[in-house]
Amino acid sequence: MNPLDAILTVLISAAPIAELRGGIPFALARGGSPAAAFCLAIFGNLTVVPILFLGLRSGERLLRRTTFGRRLVDSVFARVRRRASAIDRYGALGLFLLVAIPLPGTGAWTGAIAASFFGIPPRRASIPIVLGVLAAGIVVLLASLGVIRVVTIL
Repeated sequence: MNPLDAILTVLISAAPIAELRGGIPFALARGGSPAAAFCLAIFGNLTVVPILFLGLRSGERLLRRTTFGRRLVDSVFARVRRRASAIDRYGALGLFLLVAIPLPGTGAWTGAIAASFFGIPPRRASIPIVLGVLAAGIVVLLASLGVIRVVTIL
């Protein structure tokens, strides 16, 4: 894998929708080793977590000043509310599961937003999010390598 592909893997993994579910298959498709794909995707996915923790509150206040921003924030929080019932019920374990299950609408972004929404301090939320990202990375890597099959509904 060339340096540009490595950078793209990190950026794809840091992006809100794709996260490492997109980064790992991209890196493997571009000729990266499984270890490189995993490490780059984990790095990219985890780099956004501290940024989100630092910027969520101030960003929310700033966005809520406009009608479009208010709608955007309300939409994101509504999606998090739907996905985050496990956090309300199970706390740190629920946050881990929210991040670890590699489905659309789950992951580090949703976990950090949910932690903020539920008032979980970054210090308490970080470990479940990091462990969830690692677990999701393992699942996506194994699925990408064909070790496990992803169930599809046709």
